[in-house]
Parts: sequence; C-alpha cells; structure tokens
Amino acid sequence: MRSLCSTAPFILQECAASCPSIQQDATLKFLFTPVLNLREFGLSDLKTSQLAELADRLLPCLSPSDSNAEQPSQWQMSHVSSQSFFENKHGFSSNFFNVLRASPLSRQHARPLQTLCSNLHLSPIQEQIRGFKTLRSRARRLAASEHLVESENIAPPSFIKGLLLRDRGREVENLDSLIKTKNIPEAHQDAFKTGFAEGFLKAQALTQRTNDSLRRTRLVLLFLLLLGIYGLSRTPFLSVRFRTTSGLDAAVDPIQMKNVTFEHVKGVEEAKHELQEVVEFLKNPQKFTVLGGKLPKGILLVGPPGNGKTLLARAVAGEADVPFYYASGSEFDEMFVGVGASRIRNLFREAKANAPCVIFIDELDSVGGKRIESPMHPYSRQTINQLLAEMDGFKPNEGVIIIGATNFPEALDNALIRPGRFDMQVTVPRPDIRGRIEILKWYLGKVKVDPAIDAEIIARGTVGFSGAELENLVNQAALKAAVDEKDQVTMKDLEFAKDKILMGPERRSIEIDAKNKKITAYHESGHAIVAHFSKHAMPINKATIMPRGPTLGHVSLLPESDRWSETRAQLLAQMDVSMGGRVAEELIFGTEQITTGASSDFDNATKIAKLMVTKFGMSDKLGVMTYSDPERASPDTQSAIEQEVRILLRDSYERAKHILKTRAKEHKTLAEALLQYETLDAKEIQMVLEGKRLELK
Repeated sequence: MRSLCSTAPFILQECAASCPSIQQDATLKFLFTPVLNLREFGLSDLKTSQLAELADRLLPCLSPSDSNAEQPSQWQMSHVSSQSFFENKHGFSSNFFNVLRASPLSRQHARPLQTLCSNLHLSPIQEQIRGFKTLRSRARRLAASEHLVESENIAPPSFIKGLLLRDRGREVENLDSLIKTKNIPEAHQDAFKTGFAEGFLKAQALTQRTNDSLRRTRLVLLFLLLLGIYGLSRTPFLSVRFRTTSGLDAAVDPIQMKNVTFEHVKGVEEAKHELQEVVEFLKNPQKFTVLGGKLPKGILLVGPPGNGKTLLARAVAGEADVPFYYASGSEFDEMFVGVGASRIRNLFREAKANAPCVIFIDELDSVGGKRIESPMHPYSRQTINQLLAEMDGFKPNEGVIIIGATNFPEALDNALIRPGRFDMQVTVPRPDIRGRIEILKWYLGKVKVDPAIDAEIIARGTVGFSGAELENLVNQAALKAAVDEKDQVTMKDLEFAKDKILMGPERRSIEIDAKNKKITAYHESGHAIVAHFSKHAMPINKATIMPRGPTLGHVSLLPESDRWSETRAQLLAQMDVSMGGRVAEELIFGTEQITTGASSDFDNATKIAKLMVTKFGMSDKLGVMTYSDPERASPDTQSAIEQEVRILLRDSYERAKHILKTRAKEHKTLAEALLQYETLDAKEIQMVLEGKRLELK
C-alpha cells in the first residue's frame, strides 16, 4: 500500500470538503499534526518513577542485570562485528559499566535517562549500528506504553505522545481500522470514507501524470541527443565546426584563386615586378633548382593599409594556379595554452601535403611581434617560436611560399625577418598619380559614367589616397548620382564625393547671415587671388563658400604632378596662400572686424615655417643644423628659433598684402561671384578673373 504520508494532503482536503463539521474534530486534527515539536520537549510533568519505567521500556538495556529481567527489552538490534561478543551485541564495551558505577550519577542515585545523557559522551561507540524493529515487539511496546499512561492518568506532552504514536499510522492496513482507531463518529464515517477515497485517487492520478510526463521528457531528450550526435558525424559543415571548437585540430582548407591575377592589381607596378619571380618559381621550380639557387622562403609585404597587399598575395596564387592558404595573425592565439602553436603546425602540415602552394598570413605583427618576458602571458612566445621553427627549422619546407603582410614592420621580431625566413621585403606604397589614374579608371569601369569624366583631374586632387579610398570615392559618387536620380555618374558627382571625404558633408541646413557670408566670400577669394598670382603656388582647383564639416568655406589647390620634394620658394608660396584670408579681411573690413576664421591658416603657415628652420636648414641665422626636439634645446636656441619663425611669418604676411592691394579689382570681382554662385571650379575662376560673364546655373 502507498504510505499515508504522500496522500495525506489530498485525504484531509477531501474529508474536510465532504463533512465540514469534522474540521473541528480533535481526533482528526491530531491525525495530521506534526508528531515532533521541539518547543514542547518537556519532561517535568512526569514523575521520577514513571520516567524511569518509561526509559526502561523505550531505551536499550545498559546494565548486565537488565538482561535477566522478567520483561525482556522491546529493542531488537543488529550490530556490526566488533572486538568482543558483548560489544558486538550491545554496541559498546563492558568497560563502560565501570564508569557508570563509579559515577556519582549512577542508577542508585539518579534517574536512568539522566544517567544516560550525562555519560553519553563517555561511550566509546564509534562503529556503525543497524537497528530494526519487528512488528511484534513494536506492538508490545505500544501496548505497554498506553497501559503506563492510562494507569497513572496523566497527559504526557505532545513530544512523548508523538514518540509513542509515531508508527501507529503505518500499522493501519485498511480504512475501517483507521476509523475505529481514531474513533470517528458514525455520522461522519461515510463522509470520511468518501473524502479519503477521493483524495487517494487524486493523489494516484497526479503521481501517474507526473511519471508519464517525466518518461516522455526523457524519451524526447534522448532522441534529440542521438539525433545531434548523428548529425555532427554525418554533416561536413557541422563536423568541421565541432572539430574547430572542441579541439586543437582545426580543419584547414585551401582556396583556389583562378579568377585573381596581376591584371586586377593596379598602381603598384614595382611590387608586381618583384613578385613575378615567385610566380615563375611556383610554375616551374626546376628552372631555379638546376642552377642551385633557392628562392626566398618568405616574402614580407609592407605598406600603409588599403594599398593592395592582400590582393597582391591572392594574385600570386592566381597567376601560379596553386592552392592558397589564408590566415589572419589574430586567429592563432587564444586564451588556451598551446592553441596557437597547434594551429601553426596544422597549417604548415596541410600546406606541405599540397605543395607547391602559398600561405598568406595577414596582420603578421599580431602573431610575430617582438618576444618579451611577461609574467601576465608566460606562454605568449609559443606561437611565434612554432612559426620560426616551421619556416626555417630542421624539417625541410620545400615548395611552400609564405607571404606575410603588416602595417608595422618595426614591431616584428628580428628572428622572423632574418635571411631564411622573411628575407624578401616588398614595399607597397601609396599610389602615385599614374597609379591613381589606373585605379580610378578600373573602378569607374564598373559603374555607368559620363564619357566626359577626366580621371586625371580627380587623381591630381587625391594626393595621398590609397586604393581603398579611391574605391570609396567612386562608390560615394555613384550613390550621389543615384540620389539625384541621374542615369550616370558625372564629374560633379566625383568632385562632390572628393570634397565630402576631404572636408566632410555639406551643411546646407545651416543659416548664415549676409554679413558673415560676405566675410567668408572675401576670405576665400583672398586665398584664391594670392594662389593665382603667386608664381610658385599650386594651381587652384575649386573655391567655395558652402559650409562643410567645421569650415565655412574652402579653396582647394591641385599640384600638376606628385611632388617628391619641395623648394624653398614653393614652401614660401604655401605660407603666402595661407595668409591671404586674414589679409583680405583686414583690407576690406578693417583691423577691428577681423574674425577667428584664419586660425587653421595660421597653424599651417607656422608649421611650415618651423620645419624650414628646424628640419630643412632654410634659416640664414641658424644655418643647416637640424633640431629634432626644439623644446629641449637651450633657452638661447629656442629664442633664436622663435625669432626666425616670426620673421618668416611676417614676411609672408607682407607679401600676401602686397598681392591683394595690387589686385583689389580681381579680388572684389571673385568675391561677388562666390556670393552669387557659392562654388566655382578652376575654369570658372579663370573666366571671372578675365572679366568674362558666367552663365547662370
């Protein structure tokens, strides 16, 4: 039978619902009250003789004389084997009785329960004891205890009552015995039986539903687990991901670069020429090995970002038609010790199995940086050590070309760039004007463009642009043409994209009053007039008073060709052009109306003057000596430097003032044209200065 403890809540609920009057029945209420209440643990109500007799009946016999008592103990116990038969039977040695007899709290002077509690800490019992109570002995004990309580006519505390009646519920074998034992009134017996049955059935149904739900859940989870294991073992993609994330043996697959050749690489002709011999080696290695020569094992591509280092490496593999293994330097190191070195070994093992091939490691400084002793990362050198061993160790590495790319070659470890490893360094610089023209034509060929577009003009105005920045310029122009609902990209779209990249987006929402707009027009026209009438200044490309970024206007100058070096006259002309804005404000509006708009112009002019004095040796007073750190020089030297810089700036200001005074008419004409049209290109500026009339836009 199911224990009443599990069904008691349902039985109590149903009994109370069936007969409300029995809710007040003391007997039924006592049936479901806890049998152990420590707060009512009091034995003072019992007399000494009663307590002694109760202890003799409930507790095991502790003295040898008790074994010959008329009424044997109700406790039947099984003991683990001990040192002696006596200890095996009773759980403690016979020496314990000597302690009890010698104690002043012996049974002749104190109660048995007090004696046991006082001397319990002296008991040497340390062995495991298994006790069991038989039904016969339990019934006899309960009968004796009830007789003791009735004979003395006392009400023991609830703790003793619970101790005596603790197992009574477990002895009930049927409902009639329970009703008879608890003295349920006849008027309430039917209701009690009905509630008991309904509660028992509800408990059975709930248990059955719970078991069924747990069984179904276990079956579903087991099915999903088996399905997942089967999928990981059968699906290639999942199996590769599982290998990659659960172990060190990550899958390495080569890439074929048949569609990428040197024709796709523009603006870096020297780098392509140096890599051509690598392609020849991969195509025909016997051509080099016959003469006994060896091709460099590693090629290091160095240059600013966005200039085509990755594209060059892909083109080498595409030209030679060999497998291409790509890896980023940051992919090797993780938080687990040995992961980076293991991945290096896997990469080179796969590459050697498919030689000849190309391994390209991008951002090489992430994995090949200088080795240092760091208590925070004691294992950080394992990865680079493994890379050094794979590139030039005892094991041959024939037919595998390693190409690395980095923006910071000075951060690489010296052992990595020595001969035998990365012993061939190829510089990939920013493209010159010819390279920029090629790159622009390449990307313009991918969009719909106006045939009148002149890529050379855009290339002249994009000095210092990388290939990636030129691609972005063409893309921005295409987006502008799409916004304006044009069917092709025009020159104005390209100019707009260039100005947006250089100076920021237009701020058409800003409201500038007429006075500030007039000051801006004369300021920018002052720059343009000085640039136009200075012999060594760069040609003007555009003048505008449209606010862009942090500026209210701008005059752009384009060199006719790339300048690899600049003369003293060219540097002075740049300073004069920078001074033109402030000089124009002073001549037109007076010294009291000059503005703060010339701060960036003064910064540029001062920078040029300091370089001329401290770096370029263009000062008559200080001579050709350079000053790497002028701030640490002596006070006299610093004073001399400042004086020379001040002289250069003052002379430049006077030259700009002289030009604007002599060309006051052209200055006024150009300023009025800017107020009318806001933006003028080089041809329109030339027409205004020649006195020709511009067509309205």
